[in-house]
Amino acid sequence: MTAFNSQYNNSYDNCRVFLTGATGFKGSWLTTCLRMLGAKIRGYSLDIPSQPNHFSLLKNDIDDCRGDVRNFEQLSQSVREFEPQIVFHLAAQPLVRASYDDPLGTLSTNIIGTANILQACRAVSSIRAVVIITSDKCYENKEWSQAYREHDSLGGHDPYSASKACAEIVTASFRRSFPSDHLLIASCRAGNVIGGGDWASDRLFPDLIRATINPTESNKNNKKNQSTTATTIRMPNAIRPWQHVLEPLHGYLLIGQKLLEGNKDFAEAWNFAPKTEGNCSVGEIVKRAAKYWDKINYQIVPNNNSSNDNKHEAAQLSLDSTKAQQRLAWQPVWTLERSIERTITWYKNFYEQNKIQTQTQIEEYIQNRTDKNF
Repeated sequence: MTAFNSQYNNSYDNCRVFLTGATGFKGSWLTTCLRMLGAKIRGYSLDIPSQPNHFSLLKNDIDDCRGDVRNFEQLSQSVREFEPQIVFHLAAQPLVRASYDDPLGTLSTNIIGTANILQACRAVSSIRAVVIITSDKCYENKEWSQAYREHDSLGGHDPYSASKACAEIVTASFRRSFPSDHLLIASCRAGNVIGGGDWASDRLFPDLIRATINPTESNKNNKKNQSTTATTIRMPNAIRPWQHVLEPLHGYLLIGQKLLEGNKDFAEAWNFAPKTEGNCSVGEIVKRAAKYWDKINYQIVPNNNSSNDNKHEAAQLSLDSTKAQQRLAWQPVWTLERSIERTITWYKNFYEQNKIQTQTQIEEYIQNRTDKNF
């Protein structure tokens, strides 16, 4: 993958990478990208989060460890033993609505877990770069059409959003408090990501797929006459910044490259979000998804922008990625339509043909980026 490596100045070839949250949706895609770039990886995660599971299906050749980022001794020992050059921290409790059910677990994982990885990295001299992944929900969302920029106020209505705002504050604090340390620290905030291989609960595309495929048959492929049920779309008018998972991952890898090269100017917070056309309502996203698989069945409840269980979710949220575009030359490659089509195609091929298109789609994405000179 010479073209792929050249996009990051060959920074990841034979590079030792410690990756928390490797078994998650983003983590499994990032693991595959790093393996294709020639990196040596230690993944540090809790147990496999779903069945099926993207990470397990990929069978990537990495040092796969089980552990909790809240356990500082276990985490720091794993980091010390591996002696990485760069750390990507993706481990998190990633769901807004789940944070209402377990606020303390969410806060401890997302805040203390972040502090633990930063403190553990300080003690390992081989580490030159740490990239902390948070969320677009770290901003104090005022429910307006303005796209948030990196200098805007942090905040959070729900425990998840609050935990991500706090993770950003903790990250900035470590960066400012220990400037003489050997490592450079950046944080990345991305909008809603979609892509094949996500089976998390309470997410739009996984919910659509579960309603399309009989859950009891979910890891049996090419099943005819499977029963379908309609997915009720809870907040059809909610607007989110949608992008394929490979778009922000490219941004994370660019930031990691800059830090590995010792460029202190990139040890900051960064937004990675789609172009304006990617800011789209949930209802519109579902309608577009259904065009690519006739088995998808859904029901939109008009004006159902508030949940009966009183769990608040933002009605509007968008990010401004001008900084990344100007300083990193980062910009999205796939349109929203292409991102939706590639996502649904991944699931359709998995269930109907027992094919896993992850590496194929990465190669396609790289070629599209190269063709456009991005």
